[in-house]
Amino acid sequence: MSDIWKPSVTVAAVMEREGRYLLVEEETSEGIRFNQPAGHLDPSESLEQAVAREAMEETAHEFTPTGLIGIYMSRYVSARTGKDITYLSFTFCGEVGAQHDQPLDVGILRAVWMTYDEMVACRDRHRSPSVLQRVDDYLAGKRVPLSYLQTHASVYEVANG
Repeated sequence: MSDIWKPSVTVAAVMEREGRYLLVEEETSEGIRFNQPAGHLDPSESLEQAVAREAMEETAHEFTPTGLIGIYMSRYVSARTGKDITYLSFTFCGEVGAQHDQPLDVGILRAVWMTYDEMVACRDRHRSPSVLQRVDDYLAGKRVPLSYLQTHASVYEVANG
């Protein structure tokens, strides 16, 4: 039986406050890059839980998703390792809450608020073209209600096997 191809499922948060966007500056295999708070979907969590968790881990800010901006699929081939990965990323907008005094996730150098123009000016340092596309879609008002996302109860069950 052959292997079935599966994309890597990730989540990302467009966190906006007064016309500024919270990005993370992070160490990657391609050097230091800017990205939205983002990461992989973990077992036993919904997409909404995953994006809130990633935002907290990477920015130390609470984040409550209120809408799905879009679903972005991209292919990445590392120039350094040759590793080929396809990402399926669910990107959310929402309410930015309190900032906590806690260390940021491993590999995150800092969380930084940027204007749209500042983001455009450093686009050569974005982790992917999706960084700016997500904000453009947010500004265009693209939203899908969270009620369109369904997580079956079986996701939360712990396998004891």
